[in-house]
Amino acid sequence: MGKVFSHMTMSLDGFIAEPDDQIGELFEWYGAGDVVVPSANEDISFHLDEPGAAMLRELTEDTGALIVGRRLFDITDGWGDRHPVGAPVVVVTHRPPDDAAAKWPNTTFVDGVAAGVERAKQIAGDQNVTIASANITQQALALGLVDEVCVSLVPVLFGEGIPYFSTLEGGHQLLEDPVVVQGRRAVHLRYPVRR
Repeated sequence: MGKVFSHMTMSLDGFIAEPDDQIGELFEWYGAGDVVVPSANEDISFHLDEPGAAMLRELTEDTGALIVGRRLFDITDGWGDRHPVGAPVVVVTHRPPDDAAAKWPNTTFVDGVAAGVERAKQIAGDQNVTIASANITQQALALGLVDEVCVSLVPVLFGEGIPYFSTLEGGHQLLEDPVVVQGRRAVHLRYPVRR
């Protein structure tokens, strides 16, 4: 059985987006090198340094399902029903779009974080599940459903914005020592969740 990861790119002061959902300089690391990493979307490829490319491949090549929230799904228009990771997408929302089945036939809409993780695991089978949502990550951590927290930490200070982590239900969440990958324009940190 695969693991459940969370992965977000984060500013040094803890933000995953500006207050208006713009990403500013957060994704500079996706174009900071000479190693081309293609995606499942032929319109998108990444140009990374070797350590960043290895880390991205490790996180994405065995991803069997991706969990996102409705906010990110709406901002991206559902990636045209084809996320760059190439895995099926599970959207956690209380209100799926009216035209969901017709417009996004490869996307699953689920009400609730626990149900979303369970459905993503079913879809992924023996592969991993990746959560790409700050709010869902926080809820899944509180429910004990995350195996590893991954952060691509970039050298920018936003000063304000949307945090990766805020108030955690249940208080402190202990993590194991990180695996650290030094890349260009990002330090990639992987923290197994302490059980």
